[in-house]
Amino acid sequence: MELEVRHLRALCAIADAGSLHKAARQLGVSQPSLTTQLRRIERALDGELFLRERTGCRPTPFGRTVLGRARPLLAEMAALVAEARELAHASRLRIGSTASSALPGWLRRIHRRLPDTETSLVVDVSANALLRMVAAGQLDVAFVHEVEGSPLRVPPGLQVRVLMEREPQFVSMSRDHPAAGQAVVSLRDLAADRWMVDPSVDGEWDGLRRVFAGAGLDPPVLHADYHTAASLIISGEAVAPCQPTSGPREDMAIRPLCGDPLAVRLLLATRPGAHAEVYEDLRAAYREAALRTPPYRAWLHHHASPLLEVA
Repeated sequence: MELEVRHLRALCAIADAGSLHKAARQLGVSQPSLTTQLRRIERALDGELFLRERTGCRPTPFGRTVLGRARPLLAEMAALVAEARELAHASRLRIGSTASSALPGWLRRIHRRLPDTETSLVVDVSANALLRMVAAGQLDVAFVHEVEGSPLRVPPGLQVRVLMEREPQFVSMSRDHPAAGQAVVSLRDLAADRWMVDPSVDGEWDGLRRVFAGAGLDPPVLHADYHTAASLIISGEAVAPCQPTSGPREDMAIRPLCGDPLAVRLLLATRPGAHAEVYEDLRAAYREAALRTPPYRAWLHHHASPLLEVA
């Protein structure tokens, strides 16, 4: 019988557990099966590796020598497997994002920059869920929105870069809404409207509630996802916060809010060493999406945003 890695792993498990019974349970095999395997290993090595006692088993001097050589070999094998998996995944980029108009342009640039890289995309309303996926190694990068006043729970070890320190949130309403004729809308213009919010978006309801309280308003609120509730906005049954890169739309008016009371911070989170160049791709894609939206383009010029600077 030739000695294999699984045999060395079994020997180390027996030594660490101190008994065949405990080692078998840790390895997920039966005790008789592990006992038979140990006998075969001892015959292959032509020496007794463990002394069987009533309280368990302990290595013989010969066994300690074998174990001393086996443990570094197992560590080297584990390192080899980890490095091999890292190399295998080097040509794969797993992207996560909250909803954004910049996504198509970002993916287009990534595919152009990395034509031989396989990409996948996960879109989720929960920024915290995406960050956890990056930390767990299920995603390589995640583009997320952090609602002002509601910090995200960033797991330790992630690298985070800020794309926009403060992106204003605009408001969407029906085309025939009385405020739709204004270039900029105040919260008081919408005080009598039902506001629609998606409670599954991390921090959004808390952020909206703080803004209402600060303005001394208490409008009625509908809880629903935005895809389902778009028809309510179009029909004039509700208004809702929206990203400034949204639109333009023929069936909906999108306007800035006076004083920009609602805002988010845009972040790109990555695992250490994971495709740092995708940040510049994202910045260019976001800039493209922002500049093709007239109200947001005007807002950026008025605030002399660094985003207007060409990278």
